[in-house]
Formats: sequence, structure tokens, C-alpha cells
Amino acid sequence: MRLPILIRTYHAMTTVLEPAVIGLLYWRQRKGREDKTRLGERRGYPSRQRPKGHLVWVHGASNGETLSLMPVVERLTQRGLSVLVTSGTKTSAALIARRLPPGAVHQYVPLDVPRYIRRFLKHWQPDLALVAESEIWPNTVVALDQRRIPLVMVNGRMSDRSYQRWQKLPRNIKALLERFALCLAQTTEDAERLARLGAPRVFVTGNLKFDAPPPPADPRAVAHLSGLVAGRPVWLAASTHPGEESIALAVHRALAQRHPNLLTIVVPRHPQRGPEIATLATQAGLRASRRSQGMVPDRATDVYIVDTIGEMGLFYRLSPVVLMGGTLTPIGGHNPIEPAKLGSAILHGPHIHNAEEIYAAIDKARGALLVKDNAALARAVSELLSNAALTRRMARAAADAVQALGGAVDRTIQSVEPFIVQAKLGARR
Repeated sequence: MRLPILIRTYHAMTTVLEPAVIGLLYWRQRKGREDKTRLGERRGYPSRQRPKGHLVWVHGASNGETLSLMPVVERLTQRGLSVLVTSGTKTSAALIARRLPPGAVHQYVPLDVPRYIRRFLKHWQPDLALVAESEIWPNTVVALDQRRIPLVMVNGRMSDRSYQRWQKLPRNIKALLERFALCLAQTTEDAERLARLGAPRVFVTGNLKFDAPPPPADPRAVAHLSGLVAGRPVWLAASTHPGEESIALAVHRALAQRHPNLLTIVVPRHPQRGPEIATLATQAGLRASRRSQGMVPDRATDVYIVDTIGEMGLFYRLSPVVLMGGTLTPIGGHNPIEPAKLGSAILHGPHIHNAEEIYAAIDKARGALLVKDNAALARAVSELLSNAALTRRMARAAADAVQALGGAVDRTIQSVEPFIVQAKLGARR
């Protein structure tokens, strides 16, 4: 079918502007946002040999999306398929490297430039492509369709904000969604929006993040740090963004007298912000130490800054009270499922549109609490640190709410079973 003129224009512009894209990549690399040693992967150059046999390409944009796909990747490898997992960020690559099962490899996803996509597909030759959530890149979608490689959206999301934007370009989104062999949505609302925009085959399978295992931690590290902070009131601000660290520091100062030896742990979403947060703590009159410098929280430490990658499992296990970042500033909120599975009482701000249904379920079960400002956050942290029974009840309620919403992995694998059979037979759509 003929593509709308806007998609054809996008294809032409991304072709013509390829030199500018290369410049953008090098600029991002200088800023620390791209992996210098693997920059070629972003242009479709492989750094690994293609495994023999039939291969499934599985893609998630960043940390949460790719980690939620790991149970699906494991199921595929157990079926005897090779799996190529792609993502677009350095932190996701570091996390995935530790969790990939045998039979799976990781590469950075190529940018949506026609030549990069052709180069990528020519080398990897996937028999099936699974993309998570709302990754709809026009050149990639069209290239897969031209090669008759089935494309399935898994854990599909279509927020109201995205839906309103796409409604202004109805022919374009319809032309792209029609090229998906199947769309598996997280919720009924997501499914309805995808169908109204033109996806011909949509089913609700639930949210894969509810089935993802909690992040691991070395038991020796847990025991060591637990010993260091024993007897101290501890709370954690997780996956924070600019503005939220200042709030956490203000809460620490407000509670320090009522809770002697209080330890505030801050884990920024972007670890490179560690020095900046340490400066904020010093300016607030607090004693800070940074994990990236090999420091541990001794008795003199007020604020412990975890500016490293892949240690959330350790610090969720250490902290009975967790504030989820991205919720006090208009980021949209990060996934609270991991702390729920690891026994934390959860606090969050009002900005939760990225994971609204998850927060709604945990809030309803009284496993999480909305805090609208600094004062409310300080009151909630203080009450939970003072009332261990309440903290345990909230943590149990959060864990039960998450467990009750599981099963999406089984439903997803059942839905893509026909395509798995095709892949194993080497048949194309």
C-alpha cells in the first residue's frame, strides 16, 4: 500500500540528513550519552556475529522496557530460538548485560535512518520482531514490512497524550499500525486507543512489568551494608530527577532532630549527576558520600548518593521506605513494581502518567501513598519510620497488589505462538 506523503517525506529527510545524524551521535558521545566503543551499532554496524538458526529481535527503548522483556526473552531461548535484544541507552545496556540468558545477545538499536536499518536487518535477518510499549519508528516499521518480517507490539501502551497527538495525523499512524501483525496492549484503554488509530489486530495481555523478577543483589553486599546502617532510620529516594534531590535533602533536614542518625539514600536516575547532588547536599549543610568513589555510609554520613548502575536491588532491600522519583516533578513517574516486590512501603508524588494504572492498583491496596509537596513527604516519611507495623502493612499490601496483576508473560507467549512456530519453520508472513 502507498505510504502517506508525510512518512515518505520523513524517509527522504532522514536519508538526506544522515551526515547531521552522525554529528548528533558524536555530540551525544561527548556528552556521555552514547557508548564510544559501540557507536557503530547505532549506525547498524554489528559488533557480534549473527547466531545460527532462527532469530527473534526483541526491542525495548530503555531500562524499564527492556527489563520487563527479560522473561519473554527467557521463554524464547527455552524454545530453542536465538534472541537479539536491543535498547537505546547506556544504562539499559549495562543492566541487560547482567541478565541476558544463554542464547541471547545485546546490541544498541540503530537510529531510524534508512541506510542504518537496511544494514542492521541485512546482518541480523530476524524471523520475528517484538517491540515494547510505544516504539513506532516509521522507517523501521516500513523496512520490516517490506521484508515480510512479522512485527508484534508487546506490552503496548498508547497514553492519552500520545493518542491526542496521533489523532492529528490519522492517515500516518494508521499506515504504520496496519503494518503490525499484532498489538498486545497493557490495558483495555491502551487497546481501544490503538484500535481507534488503525491497528487491525489488538488484544489485551496485561503489563509484563508485573511479571518481571525483582532486581538481584549480592547477599554479601546486602549483609555488609545492613550491618553498617543497623539501628539507623533509613529511607530511599529512587530514580530521582533534578529538583527531587533538593526536596529529599529538605526532608532530611526537617526530620533530623526527630529521627537521630537519619540516613537518606539518593539514587539518581542518571548516575553522572552524582557530583551535582553531592554539591547540593554540602550546600544544605549535610555530609554526603558517593558510592562511585568507593565510599560506604558510615555514622557520619547524612546522605548516601548511589551514583552507580545496576544496584537498585541492593538498596531497595536496604530501605523500608521508598520515594519513587519522577513523580514530584513532571517526568511521569518510574516503575514502583520493583520496590513493591522487595518489601518497601512506597511514596510518590502526583506526576504518575507514565505508570498510572500501576500506581492506581498499589494505591487502592494501600501499599503506596500520594504525597503532594515537601511537607506531606516529610510527614509520611516520619510516620513510616516511627511505625514499623504500618510500614510492614503497606509493604505487604504493595507486594500482594503486584502479584495479583501478574500473568502477562504467559498471555504474551500464547498470543505470539503462531509467529514463534513460523519462525522455527523459517516461514515468513
